[in-house]
Amino acid sequence: MLIRIVKMTFEPQHVATFQGHFEGWKAKIRASSGCRHLELWQDVDDQRVFFTYSHWNHPQDLENYRTSDVFAAVWPVVKPLFAAPAQAWSVHRMHQLP
Repeated sequence: MLIRIVKMTFEPQHVATFQGHFEGWKAKIRASSGCRHLELWQDVDDQRVFFTYSHWNHPQDLENYRTSDVFAAVWPVVKPLFAAPAQAWSVHRMHQLP
């Protein structure tokens, strides 16, 4: 399993716009082949900062999403709303406590 964390910082006037877009996209993203889990987080100290946290069966599933029609519809709409470049990490879980 691959875990993907993406940090996005938005211009203040675009926060609500992004949140509305995410509501419309989340089911399509979650329905992508190999996507097992999707969450949206918001920084408690900076309301402009959001993170997506997703689980993918295999790295290729994430790559397939990144070349999908869904991603092609999402990214060009979101990217112009950023105040800073997005940052992304792909990680493997090493330990999980019960």
